Amino acid sequence: MFIHSVYFWLAKPESDDDRAALKAGLESLRSVDAIHHVEIGVAAPTRRPVIDHTYDFALMMTFTDEAAHDVYQVHPIHLAFVEHCKHLWSRVQIYDVATK
Repeated sequence: MFIHSVYFWLAKPESDDDRAALKAGLESLRSVDAIHHVEIGVAAPTRRPVIDHTYDFALMMTFTDEAAHDVYQVHPIHLAFVEHCKHLWSRVQIYDVATK
């Protein structure tokens, strides 16, 4: 499996419209066939010194392998999401994990 975790910080976190627009954009990614499983969420209420809870949305996807992930990266739905939503975030942090 290949795990692709993406964390988003809204450019205007006080804007309910921007929050809804980014959530809708993230939901649109569910229709990409290359994705094995997807979860969309927000920071949990856990608070410990080692936890970063400053992000606004988290996107976690699993793929059967890195090749499927690579298909997703150039998929028209993913490219449209980036084009239409990139103005909504001030920061994106990505962690990719290859499992054995």
